[in-house]
Parts: sequence; C-alpha cells; structure tokens
Amino acid sequence: MAISNKLPTHLTPQGFHRLQEELNTLLYKERPKIVEIVSWAAGNGDRSENGDYIYGKRRLREIDRRVRFLSKRLDDAVVVDPKDQPQKNKVYFGATVTYVTEDDQEYTVTIVGVDEAITENGQISLISPIARTLMNAKVGDEVKFQSPAGEKFLEILEISYPS
Repeated sequence: MAISNKLPTHLTPQGFHRLQEELNTLLYKERPKIVEIVSWAAGNGDRSENGDYIYGKRRLREIDRRVRFLSKRLDDAVVVDPKDQPQKNKVYFGATVTYVTEDDQEYTVTIVGVDEAITENGQISLISPIARTLMNAKVGDEVKFQSPAGEKFLEILEISYPS
C-alpha cells in the first residue's frame, strides 16, 4: 500500500462553487464552440496552414488540460465553511484578519484555499508565508513574520468569520 504525501485541497464553499462554475463553462459552453470551429476548419482542406484549425486544436488542448485539473481538484476538495468555525477568537482557515505592521501599515486579508486565492482582492492562500504566520493568533497577539526584507512584527487587530 502506497502512502500519499498529497494534502487535501481545502476550499471555502464560495471557492468550490467558483471552480465548479469554471468547469461547467469550459465543458458546456467553450469546448462545444471550439469543437464546432475545428470541425468546420477541418472540412476546409489543408490543415497545416489553416489558422482556425491550428488555433482551435491548441485551444482544445488547453481547455482539456484545465478540465482535467479542475475535475481532480474538485474531486479531492475538502469544503470548509468558515462560518462553522467554533473558535472564532483565533485565526484559522476562512478567517478575515486585520493586522498592522511595525511601520503602521494596516492590512486586511482573508485566508482561503490555494486554488481560490486572489491577492489583489485580499484573499491569500493558506500555505502562503503570511497566512502561516497568522494561523492560531488571537486579537492583540504580536507575531513574527520572516519577509524577504527581513524579520517583521505584525499585531493582530481584528479577526472575523462570515456569519
């Protein structure tokens, strides 16, 4: 029996839904359109110089690759609803955390799954260095963060979970 080192894919319900929507869009909207274009282009003769055919086949491979990835991720997903977190006074998966740095810069981040993190929206992956630093901290705690620029201290100002 082989032992797997693979960690489960943790997702919030919103992240799971977003990945499922992307998969359905690829399977039932985008892919059929591209298949139709490739079929039409294949009927036009010489495929070696047919841009529609070449691009269509390439796009089909990209779609199929993404479909396989999303299917696997969704099959392996562990959906964790942050509002069910019993200890809302500590930072865990799904928490929205406001912290301040030594130079009085205030940040608010939400800790989400790897596949749903969008840093521009303040959503950070649970395996990111900042998320790992914040985990298990409480309001008022000062935690040490090892950044590329050196060691920094962060103070936790607020922790919230969706209601």
